[in-house]
Amino acid sequence: MRSIPAVLVRSVGAALAVALLSLSVVPAPAHADEALVVVATNFKEVAGELKTMFEAETEHTVNITTGSTGKLYAQIKNGAPFHVFMAADRERPKRLEDEGDGVPGTRLTYAIGRIVLWSPDAGRISGNGVEALKAGDFDHLAIANPELAPYGLAAKQTLRYYGLWDTVSARIVMGQNIGQAHSMVATGNAQMGFVAKSHVASPGNRQPGSSWDVPGEAYDPIRQDAVLLKAGAENAAARAFLDFLRSPWAREVIGRFGYGVEQP
Repeated sequence: MRSIPAVLVRSVGAALAVALLSLSVVPAPAHADEALVVVATNFKEVAGELKTMFEAETEHTVNITTGSTGKLYAQIKNGAPFHVFMAADRERPKRLEDEGDGVPGTRLTYAIGRIVLWSPDAGRISGNGVEALKAGDFDHLAIANPELAPYGLAAKQTLRYYGLWDTVSARIVMGQNIGQAHSMVATGNAQMGFVAKSHVASPGNRQPGSSWDVPGEAYDPIRQDAVLLKAGAENAAARAFLDFLRSPWAREVIGRFGYGVEQP
């Protein structure tokens, strides 16, 4: 087993780091394997960091592919040979398990998503997103497609919760996934948008702008579940990666990107 990455040790407290040093990230693999992991778009950046850590600590390799949860689910149902599915909701991993495409007993909630109203304009959202939406001084509001993306559904629920859906619906522009919604705002094609908090909290975000954390009561919790797929049942890398998602190292990274994590 190799040493714990220095970047991780720096990011956790000294006390935790000492505790981690006495543990193993994952059990030593019987043999190196390669897994194809499909990930909801909102989790792309986090998944990349987790992949780096996982591969540094094991002999395994994981290849990450991202897309909207709805489209990834459809690809799995059409026979795509994915090994692990990390969705942006609980519904589809459970459905896959019930339908015989997921391995029973392997589902876990790896993150709890949050949405924010965000604009690259530092003065547009002055701490109150409802007032910014009511002001009406914007041409386009970006959200993900509620039919395909749980983050889009959360945005729609938020607008309905505050009685704003009918007011702003003519100005809504939709991305196929939350990444596209974010891009619309980042490129100026929409003045504001509901995006994943992870996009705003990302260390790589160079457009801090202004944002509003949507209160949790405005939308259903975005519990993001992962499941081992039937094609990955005998894949050692896929099983080890799911175990890794439960580790304190992975949980620290996930929390740092603005997601909630369940306590063990």
